[in-house]
Amino acid sequence: MFIWDWFTGVLGYLGIRVPVCRGRFAVLGLPYSGRHSLVKVALDERLIDPIAVSAKPSEELSIGNMRFTTFDLGGHTQARRVWKDYFPAVDAIVFLVDASDRSRLPESKAELDALLTDEQLSACPVLVLGNKIDKPGAASEDELRNFFNLYGQTTGKGKLSRSDIPGRPLELFMCSVLKRQGYGEGFRWLAQYID
Repeated sequence: MFIWDWFTGVLGYLGIRVPVCRGRFAVLGLPYSGRHSLVKVALDERLIDPIAVSAKPSEELSIGNMRFTTFDLGGHTQARRVWKDYFPAVDAIVFLVDASDRSRLPESKAELDALLTDEQLSACPVLVLGNKIDKPGAASEDELRNFFNLYGQTTGKGKLSRSDIPGRPLELFMCSVLKRQGYGEGFRWLAQYID
């Protein structure tokens, strides 16, 4: 990221504009799935105790030439009730799953299924991040694809034109927010579907 920012800065200095992708994302998932930590790590702050939740509901993020406004809406049952209120204001959904907490996978699946069947989000790109792959016993990508019934629904991790996709763009990327791995590829995939 540092090299990209430096490179785009040099190009900007020379008067060469690099296109910037802008979008508004709702960052969703169950408690302790890594939502808040993802936003904080992307802001280049150090990881924090997941109990210490910020009072700010939105943050501005920058990854390379992508600029995002994120809404970290919380994952507790009461917070999930207001998710729908934000749907008209977002360009994409980022849904985090704690791949190491197998006991909560059914609850995560129910929430993801509700998102994928919500009419307001019928064309909205959805990035699913299987987080905490650095923990022993974490589910593999194959396990999550099977459990969440994602086979046949996802676009693939390559670059596909929006017109070539019969439904919404949907893809799973495995990551470790703690190790700062995997989520950058997910955001780059997502950026290609933001107008």
